[in-house]
Amino acid sequence: MNFDLSSLFWVFLAVMVLQPLLMAAWLTQKRAQAIRAIEKERGTRVITMIHRQEKRSFFGVSVSRHIDLEDAQTIIAAIMETPDDVPIDLVLHTPGGLVLAAMQIARAVEAHPAKVTVYVPVYAMSGGTLIALAADEIVMGEFSMLGPIDPQIFGLPAAGIVKARDMKPVARVMDLTLVLAEVSEKAIAQVKQGAVELLTPRLDHASAEALADKLAGGHWTHDYALTAREASALGLPVKVGMPIEIMELMKYYPQPVQQSGVEFLPVDIPRPRRS
Repeated sequence: MNFDLSSLFWVFLAVMVLQPLLMAAWLTQKRAQAIRAIEKERGTRVITMIHRQEKRSFFGVSVSRHIDLEDAQTIIAAIMETPDDVPIDLVLHTPGGLVLAAMQIARAVEAHPAKVTVYVPVYAMSGGTLIALAADEIVMGEFSMLGPIDPQIFGLPAAGIVKARDMKPVARVMDLTLVLAEVSEKAIAQVKQGAVELLTPRLDHASAEALADKLAGGHWTHDYALTAREASALGLPVKVGMPIEIMELMKYYPQPVQQSGVEFLPVDIPRPRRS
């Protein structure tokens, strides 16, 4: 069979078009195999929320993934269909996102009767940390990071907006700043209240309030790296030592190859759902 240059061009074009699809299918299969292997070894349900924004781009334009309401809906559905006596391993890798979505996920995590372990291979910042507060145990690597949960208003720290308002006489403060400061105060109070709600089952109320204020009160910059040692010193149930299986699983998320950052497998054996 003879190929001319035109035929070779179309073959090359077909390979270029199919290559990302084949790679995505291969990665999906490898992730499923890795997740199932962890589930069988540990007797748990594995759910992942991986937001690999570092390498994601669309026609050269950087596109980021964050915790959103779609993630919340998917994870809540996964938790609800998990039998009450089956522990959950939740693998988080995220820069954060919507407080509303993160709080929904956190409440679902807290409500699961069996043990829920959150694994943080690299980082779970902001809303990711808020979700981790609801877990029975947080497993971190030696260099893993959590972060503050202080709310941001239009990309600005809510605590900073309030401080800026209070540094001047009211007559010299712009109306917009006054409005943003009021919203900021409400946002800080709401996040603190949510954090106290999640922490109270494991800490006494006074300790929960103190920790919530530390995390949500703007004491650090929003991208402050909270190490495992610091998180443990603050009273969080942190265990250091990331299982190799979790790190191997992360290799199959080199870049976003799916619309949702959430992935889990169906329950192996049909079980009655929790009402």
